[in-house]
Amino acid sequence: MRMLRFLSFPLLFAASVAAQPNRAQIVIEDTFRTLPVIAVPDMRGSGEAQPHINVFNQVLFADLQQSGYFKMAPKSFYPAEIPQQPSDFKPPKGNPPQRQGPWFTDWTTPEIGAQWLTAGYTAAQGGRMILYGYLFDVTQTDLQNATAVNKIFFGDLNEAGARKVAHEFAAEIIKKFGGVPLFGSRIYFTSNRTGSKEIWSMDYDGGGQKQVSREGNISNFSAVSPDGTRLAFTSFPRGNASILTMSLETGRKLPFYNQRASTNASPEFTPDGQKILFGSTAAGIQQIYIANLDGSGIKRLSFAPAVETEPKVNPKNGSEIIFTSGRSGPPQLYKMNMDGADVVRLTQGEGEAVNAAWHPGGELIAFSWTGGPDPGSRNIFVMDVATRTFVQLTHGAGRNENPSFAPDGRHLVFQTTRSGRNQIWTMLANGTELRQLTSQGANEEPVWSKY
Repeated sequence: MRMLRFLSFPLLFAASVAAQPNRAQIVIEDTFRTLPVIAVPDMRGSGEAQPHINVFNQVLFADLQQSGYFKMAPKSFYPAEIPQQPSDFKPPKGNPPQRQGPWFTDWTTPEIGAQWLTAGYTAAQGGRMILYGYLFDVTQTDLQNATAVNKIFFGDLNEAGARKVAHEFAAEIIKKFGGVPLFGSRIYFTSNRTGSKEIWSMDYDGGGQKQVSREGNISNFSAVSPDGTRLAFTSFPRGNASILTMSLETGRKLPFYNQRASTNASPEFTPDGQKILFGSTAAGIQQIYIANLDGSGIKRLSFAPAVETEPKVNPKNGSEIIFTSGRSGPPQLYKMNMDGADVVRLTQGEGEAVNAAWHPGGELIAFSWTGGPDPGSRNIFVMDVATRTFVQLTHGAGRNENPSFAPDGRHLVFQTTRSGRNQIWTMLANGTELRQLTSQGANEEPVWSKY
């Protein structure tokens, strides 16, 4: 028996083979009850920092809640006296001990049950926002041993600055628990909010949304180089689907030779950032190709009498490609070596399986499928590539497509119609902590980049 494993992820997937051939039944053991409990009371701001304190508090709480590393202590039971800094704590005195003021035991009552407590405040200093941020282990009996984080953070005196210092404080806390903070990562996606489909980007929590491409036609299926400096995407500058590349540092177009074909689409960078894979109809029916960053040195990798597209390279070893193919009928997921050899089908053949995305660890993939336990509906699944065992993450809520793992391997971004037209949502990689990131226009095809 093999376990589906997420790196540092408190969720075990025990896979057992069911009686029906080629089907695995996934039993999810949710161990979130063992997560440390953290209390995150609202902080206060002073002076010019005060107007932005509500944004700060919302972002800090959301970052910690949705990180998957903590159980949030219920705010309704928080004590009236909220400490802002270490000097606010007053240890009990006397025999028996008598309360002198705010103390750790205020937060460890059965109603709250916290083990950790955030504290701090924001102020304006030298025209900048400053955050004094603290994290305390309230199970300790003295202040020195309880202080886990004591750090100052700086940002601009505006909403963006408040979001920045909140993200940085949350990231510092997450790192204390061995986590990989998502602060600094970006999500690239397609949006029609300006009248034409263009590539946009945003922070991992939906903030800072901005337009990236300006082609004025249809631009979609974006890919970001591993170092975050290049963007490749599909566009239609002359009526046919072509691959365009641009620098994310300067915003300038970069050269890419599109071979003569009605379609050159769905680009994907190799893990070393030196080549691009894509689907092309240069040979008549769409197949998988690989080329240099400028489109030179083209080599065909797949040879099948069926459409082959959506190539994705294993980020861990750089030697395996997952792709979508119709060679067995409806679209299914296949795997092959980087030279096109050893082609094997991963999905079972029922329904349509598309939009594969690798987990950073290179053992799992996420994909969209109309088969499985809920046939006909399009849902997000995660599969162990070695054993073909899978788990369903979305259930009975719209059409769910194009998943992409976050750099931490603990979160997924995807598009869904659960709120109406296509929007971008995130969730933990066990299907919980769902969060909508976009609302303006229709938004789809998200890709989560480290930078």
